[in-house]
Amino acid sequence: MLDVKGHAVPQGHYINGSWIDGDGSYAVFSPINGEILGEMPAGTEAEVQAAVASAHSAFPAWAALGAEGRLPILKRFAEEIGKRAEALCEVESADAGILLSRLQHGIIPRSMLNITWFAEAALTLQDRIIETAQANHYVRHDPAGVCAIITPWNAPLMLTTWKLGPALASGNTCVIKPPEWAPLSSALLMEAADAAELPPGVLNMVHGEGRPTGAALISDPRLARISFTGSVPTAREIAAEAARNLVPCSLELGGKSPFIVLEDADLELAARTGALMYRNATQVCLAGTRFLIHEKVRAEFTEKMAKHVASLKVGDPQLPDTEVGPLIHPRQLKKVEAFVQRAILAGADVLWGGAGHQAGDLYFQPTMLSNVSQDAEIVQEEVFGPVLVMQSFASDAQAIALANDSVYGLGGVCFGEEHHAQAVSNQVKTGFIWINSFGIRDLAAPFGGCKQSGIGREGGEWSFEFFCDVKDVIVPKKPFVPSFAQR
Repeated sequence: MLDVKGHAVPQGHYINGSWIDGDGSYAVFSPINGEILGEMPAGTEAEVQAAVASAHSAFPAWAALGAEGRLPILKRFAEEIGKRAEALCEVESADAGILLSRLQHGIIPRSMLNITWFAEAALTLQDRIIETAQANHYVRHDPAGVCAIITPWNAPLMLTTWKLGPALASGNTCVIKPPEWAPLSSALLMEAADAAELPPGVLNMVHGEGRPTGAALISDPRLARISFTGSVPTAREIAAEAARNLVPCSLELGGKSPFIVLEDADLELAARTGALMYRNATQVCLAGTRFLIHEKVRAEFTEKMAKHVASLKVGDPQLPDTEVGPLIHPRQLKKVEAFVQRAILAGADVLWGGAGHQAGDLYFQPTMLSNVSQDAEIVQEEVFGPVLVMQSFASDAQAIALANDSVYGLGGVCFGEEHHAQAVSNQVKTGFIWINSFGIRDLAAPFGGCKQSGIGREGGEWSFEFFCDVKDVIVPKKPFVPSFAQR
């Protein structure tokens, strides 16, 4: 057991209802101050195979329980997450540098809801009947089998439960590969599952890096589904490997989302919301990072947003008044610094920020760059750090063209008179877009991107469509007469 902020964190893999020690290990440290939190086991191919075999063996009985039988077990799972709220918050904040206040007030309640909402929604999966003149079509959603769940380091608890909820509720069994840079909350999550008495093998976890652990997992032919949130390069590797076994993938990837401010926008509201893009040090895929501002209001908007950004508290994410925490890892810091340095060398102006922050080694100032060309790297590539870019437009058509000139298409934000903003937003090619707001989400609504921001949608019926094999059971309304003339 590790001792993290006074909380005991299991160190092993979780396979078939038991904690398993690994041969190799790797160090886990806190991005807040560089403190070594301990070591976690580095999974081998043998441990991955054991986890998949366990899930494969547990699948028939778990699927046979039906949604009604799984519901009380999954509700207990959510309750056990709630019992560990303090530990989960403090451990994940220390491990991933996420704001403790955000974990306490947003992520923990959402993680519990991710489990219970889908468990209850699964009760309606078999209710759909399509009636035609010839027959009744009973549409079933049968569980697919063993699912690989691979999550990133920027929101491990929320994103893991976001995938586990529909996967488990619809009758699948799962193998989780936690992010190696922030694995500790996943270990506590397995502890909660164990306390809730999920049957052995229904939920398994193998720690480790992308290679060899992740590679061994995605190549296993016993998988029925792969659900991944992370980077585009990793997604390409997963998709290529999954194609060998024709395993369906759900891929929620990066973004370079537009933040559009129209001439008739509430500039104060837009500026306050713009400052929110620095939350979690902008290590958030759905953040608006390309600010497209109408030329007539650019100066006023820039002045207002600069004031809000200047008031942001950068520092220890475990303090209640902190609004911007650290970057996750030295490699991520170097990446962010290099993006900014190259942009400045290419002629970009720094409106604010542009360098490291005195709060610590992995902290970077909230930064805004301008005077950039549309084809500039800083405009086209995802930074995944607190570095935004600002451009101007003169017309709606130009704003739409700039917004769509990206290989990404995850999210977006648009401020303006409501009908005007909606008319513009309807023409932006993206998976979702907020009008005069940001961050409003609901489990019943679809979430995902287009272009290189991903494949598929998560949430509501879309999650069930992915994690299930949809089957049509056809019952004729009158006696069937075989005929070769039939289609």
